[in-house]
Amino acid sequence: MAQEIERKFLVKGDFKPFVTKQTRIIQGYLSSVPERTVRVRIKGDKGFLTIKGIGNESGASRYEWEKEISVEDAKALLQICEPGVIDKTRYIVPEKSGLKFEVDEFYGDNEGLTLAEIELPSEDHPFEKPDWLGEEVTGDVRYFNSMLMKNPFKKW
Repeated sequence: MAQEIERKFLVKGDFKPFVTKQTRIIQGYLSSVPERTVRVRIKGDKGFLTIKGIGNESGASRYEWEKEISVEDAKALLQICEPGVIDKTRYIVPEKSGLKFEVDEFYGDNEGLTLAEIELPSEDHPFEKPDWLGEEVTGDVRYFNSMLMKNPFKKW
């Protein structure tokens, strides 16, 4: 399994002038327990099945396994997912050192929430924080997609 190391932030400003790519994402969860989430995702014209392990103490690092599946299989699996679907557009914004921010703008019951994540090679890897980046929420379970499905932003 691969190790995923990422930090997550609220977005407080206009990031869209810096976007290089955007993709619509629909996802649901076959299992949303923190010890192992099993996610089904349609990202653009591709389907994916992803399993994530529980995060470490900081919430920045956890195991992740992902396989591409057909869109038809992903649509079928979405039909048996737990209640609640995440609908968002993901924007790619390059970071100056060659890394990239993935900025998610949510719709539906999570409308009004915009989060940015950056995947890092190590937890202490430095990166430049742009002006539009807000408060860090890494490790705050309220902002996990698997929790936004159960307790959407509009209910906070």
